[in-house]
Amino acid sequence: MSSTESQPAPAAAAARPSEPSPLWELLRIAAPTVATMTSYSLMTFTDKFLVVRLGSEPIYLGAQGNGGLISWVPISIAHGTLTIINTYVSQNMGAGRPERGAAYAWNGLWLSCLYWLAVLVPFGFAIPYLFAAARIDPAQAALATTYGQILIFGSILTMGTRTLGQYFYGLHKAGIILIAGVIANIFNIFASMVLAFGNAPTPDFSDNWLGILLQPLADAAHAVATGLGIPRLGLAGAAWGTVIATFIESAIPAILFLSPKFNARYHTRRAWRWSTAHIKDLARLGWPGGVMFGNEMVCWGYFMVYLVSSFGKEHATAGWIAHQYMQLSFMPAVGIHVACTAIVGKYMGMGRPDLAARRAWLGLKLSVVYMVTCGVLMVVYREPMVRFFIDSGTTPDATARIIALGSMFLIATATFQAFDAVAMTLSGSLRGAGDTVVPGIVTVVLSWVVIVGAGTAFIHILPERFQPVGGWIGAALYIFLLAVFLTIRFVGGKWKLRKVLAESSTVGH
Repeated sequence: MSSTESQPAPAAAAARPSEPSPLWELLRIAAPTVATMTSYSLMTFTDKFLVVRLGSEPIYLGAQGNGGLISWVPISIAHGTLTIINTYVSQNMGAGRPERGAAYAWNGLWLSCLYWLAVLVPFGFAIPYLFAAARIDPAQAALATTYGQILIFGSILTMGTRTLGQYFYGLHKAGIILIAGVIANIFNIFASMVLAFGNAPTPDFSDNWLGILLQPLADAAHAVATGLGIPRLGLAGAAWGTVIATFIESAIPAILFLSPKFNARYHTRRAWRWSTAHIKDLARLGWPGGVMFGNEMVCWGYFMVYLVSSFGKEHATAGWIAHQYMQLSFMPAVGIHVACTAIVGKYMGMGRPDLAARRAWLGLKLSVVYMVTCGVLMVVYREPMVRFFIDSGTTPDATARIIALGSMFLIATATFQAFDAVAMTLSGSLRGAGDTVVPGIVTVVLSWVVIVGAGTAFIHILPERFQPVGGWIGAALYIFLLAVFLTIRFVGGKWKLRKVLAESSTVGH
């Protein structure tokens, strides 16, 4: 430990007896954040569970996966940029000026509206042409187009939810977002059932434990759809259910954000006007995150749509099953990533990089333990995990092929779980300190060289039997190299010298 870490500032040292325990401080933010991120994963997990009941032909799951991914790519650019709101809000809170954070939330909302109109709406109309250029099953492409367009046109709600979420994370009030996420998830299940299956005969959900739990809800949804005369909308219905649930998820924090209590304490209503200074701040440190998130999604999109799905619809189905479990494993780690951003930001605002570093390492330990556990479960229970998403009406031959492929993909995913935990936790910690540019650039370079370049090479040079797993090998190598770089970057300690608030164009506002 360096001398600067071992000797806190006198003012901070005087306040130190009242500090919460490190683990409790981390868990107080991370626990609801992890639950929120897990809640999001469960929403997509449940959607996939419903989608496979739309028919025995294995095209619906791949269509939902491809449609969801192609819509998320441009959304993720805005999402990555908006995560910097957490940094500004938490650092202002640490500096004793929490009322200055609301302006960043408002200008994040203004920025989201502009981006939706200028980029996302035109992109939605371009989705059919993008799928036409991809080598995937035409029927699956048509379904994916419908699903993706609904999500992209409703993405203004998604970005609003993420903006307000980053504000409350920065204030260390993650419980608000947790409550909104849980309520939205419950509504999403019911609304998706009503709209996806409509007044058509209710599918039999009783082939596994989750289906048995959901069967009464499915029967109630069928009764509602029949009473209202709602037809079976299929995959489009699942998408509309998600959009409606996202509206609820955004409305709850918005109401609290504008409430008299929050306005009195944090001046949330005063800061509604467009502020070029705050927009500049968001762009100055936020653009690397936007480029990084968007670029990663482009590369992962190439990975899933070309390196995996181009082998056929069964490969696409198996790939999206593995991807769903990968998402379920890393979303809680993303929650720890968000918590580390908020905590590191707070202590950097207080002028305590020593405490920021200690909390980051603590978060890293928790994340690694969790994701390694997930990796072990993926290997041990790979076959039943894949079978869980296969409709009982699928032919035995197709079922066997999907299980074999999905099991191979889950083993590949398990190999990089620990490194993914390292990369996510340390990137969140660096973001809290305002160190975003170099990590963003390195992430872009590595993703193209390794996921796209090496992944493509692997599927051509491996023996035919192992070609479908070539892309997964490239993905594992990318995550390993990114984790090594971010570890070196964090240990190097240059991030401790960053002065985000001093560099801000809104100082004194």
